[in-house]
Amino acid sequence: MNIGVYRLSMNDPGDVSGLRHLIEDGVVDPATVVASIGKTEGNGGANDFTRALASLKVAQLLAEFLGSSADEVAERVALVWSGGCEGVLSPHMTVFTRSDDDAPAGTSGKGASLGRDEGQGRLAISVQRTRPLLPEEVGRMVEVDEVADAVRRALDDLGSSGDSVHYVQVKGPLLTPAGIADAAGRGKAVVTTDPNRSKAYARGASALGVALGLGEVSPDQLDEGVIANDMDLYSAVASTSAGGELTAAEVVVFANSPRAGGQFRIGHSSLEDAVDIDGVRSALRSAGLAFDCEPDDGERGRIQAVFAKAEAPVGGMLRGFRTTMLSDADINYERHARAATGAVITAVTGDSRIFVSGGTEHQAPPGQAPIAAIVRVAD
Repeated sequence: MNIGVYRLSMNDPGDVSGLRHLIEDGVVDPATVVASIGKTEGNGGANDFTRALASLKVAQLLAEFLGSSADEVAERVALVWSGGCEGVLSPHMTVFTRSDDDAPAGTSGKGASLGRDEGQGRLAISVQRTRPLLPEEVGRMVEVDEVADAVRRALDDLGSSGDSVHYVQVKGPLLTPAGIADAAGRGKAVVTTDPNRSKAYARGASALGVALGLGEVSPDQLDEGVIANDMDLYSAVASTSAGGELTAAEVVVFANSPRAGGQFRIGHSSLEDAVDIDGVRSALRSAGLAFDCEPDDGERGRIQAVFAKAEAPVGGMLRGFRTTMLSDADINYERHARAATGAVITAVTGDSRIFVSGGTEHQAPPGQAPIAAIVRVAD
């Protein structure tokens, strides 16, 4: 398996010119594209339709070159978007290709499995989907179990164990007014009638699904009551989002595998809070960068992608000082957190094309957030 990683700037939510150029120049074979993960300048809320626009444009572009329909592309390619480019965050997409040719000689690590911190192997990706979820299933144990099954299928596809996984990106559905009305019309109760509140339940259920699929939690620890409530249950590598543009959950599992070739490795760490610069450095080192205080221009040039979640500090107190993240009636706390965390990461990487998504329900210990980095292997 060989994975390609291409980070592309965007001028607007419908701008796919960067990907078009790569395809037309013969750099990217559209048939090998398996996922696109990106940021748009929408509000990130339940009514953020920039995500749907970006998904549609990527699907239409690939369909144009493949001679298929946009719907067929969307069934095969994970199109994951997070709205909200607050602060210095720059709109962009990261496109992933996968070729299942044998790994080139000399590029894979040794051994049958790879631990998260062993530094062997190369980047491997598996894209899976759940079945479409009914509105009454969103944010509930059904979603947990469906995502867990998708993660297990990914591990089988990669021939990997859970401890080789550094990042799992899940984008699933949230509750829309239409979905809530549909459930009510069938006599079914939804987890909440507030579309924006449903994001927390949907993200939490997906994250617990990742944790269950990777063996980070056991089935007897889970029930409907813990979702978005018992934050002591979490996955250390999940990053989950929810949007009204989806009905099924798209699950993208990233691991380092000795069976993979290619030019990239992935690593991960945890951000202790929204301004944890040491956590950023730790993720880069986990992926394979070697530096003392800060990466130099050469090391920075090897950074191909960074993915992080952002969270408000517990109780609104950041390192002993009060913030307004949780009390600002005008700006949602997720937008505050994305802006702060995005600036800290950019200060280290020198590139503001960072995927930072809000809300960390079951994706790290309370107040913390996951971060992962993909770097090009040194020559």
